[in-house]
Amino acid sequence: MNRIVTTLIGGFIALMLLSSCLYVVDERRHAILFAFGLVKDEVSKPGLHFKLPAPFQSVLYLDKRVMTIEPPEAERYITAEKMNILVDSYVKWRIKDPRAYFISFSGDEVRARDRMSQVVKAALNEEITKRTVREVISGQRGNVMQAITAKVVKESEAFGVQIIDVRLKRVDYVDQINNSVYERMKSERVRVANELRSTGSADSEKIRADADKQRTVILAEAYRDAEQIRGEGDAKASQIYADAFGRNPEFYKFYRSLEAYRASFRNHGDVMVVDSNSDFFKYFKGSGSAGPAAPAAKK
Repeated sequence: MNRIVTTLIGGFIALMLLSSCLYVVDERRHAILFAFGLVKDEVSKPGLHFKLPAPFQSVLYLDKRVMTIEPPEAERYITAEKMNILVDSYVKWRIKDPRAYFISFSGDEVRARDRMSQVVKAALNEEITKRTVREVISGQRGNVMQAITAKVVKESEAFGVQIIDVRLKRVDYVDQINNSVYERMKSERVRVANELRSTGSADSEKIRADADKQRTVILAEAYRDAEQIRGEGDAKASQIYADAFGRNPEFYKFYRSLEAYRASFRNHGDVMVVDSNSDFFKYFKGSGSAGPAAPAAKK
């Protein structure tokens, strides 16, 4: 019985010693191996690894994944025109050199984040103070991010940190400037609108005047052509009348008299006081003898 207990105790101790000599590194972490408090080795390859039991050797794990530093709120910077703007940014980073990272921050991620935030803020301030608001917001925004990334990458290499990306999410005026900027933009838009409106009114008047001119010309030309055609028609009608009635003048007189009678005695109640012997009643008297002579036959 004592032998069994001793065996179990020995096996348990051996198991404890064996487990203290093994450590596992997964794909999401770096491992730093310490020997008596000093960095002996760094392990980034996933798998099962061996070490001496504590206190001879110990292991510290560091996160290998991409991490984000994002200020809780937008920070204020001053541009080249001495105007305050609010910049909301973020940084993507990860641990590249575990040994340098540990030496710089003792493996404390909070200290690393604070230090990286200071580096990014200093780079932002340096680049923004050299540019105008327009350049930061739109004109050279890409150049600003590239310059900031280059500065942060250079300074972060000493910390064992790799900068993946630096981005400006939002650039805006502070509240005190927003109202004046909006008013200036509004007045500018109103000025442009008034210019366009006045230009449109001038063009409208010009088009209307040109249309009225063309209308007057067209009507004048149409009236001229109509009068010309009417004159030609009257002349031709007169020529036809002259040719027709010139062959028998007595018939022409008789026809004109009939037209006069029709116009004069249109209504039954019409009364005329005229000498019955006048030429007007010539064809009322003796129509058989005084009637128009028959036209001569053509040979």
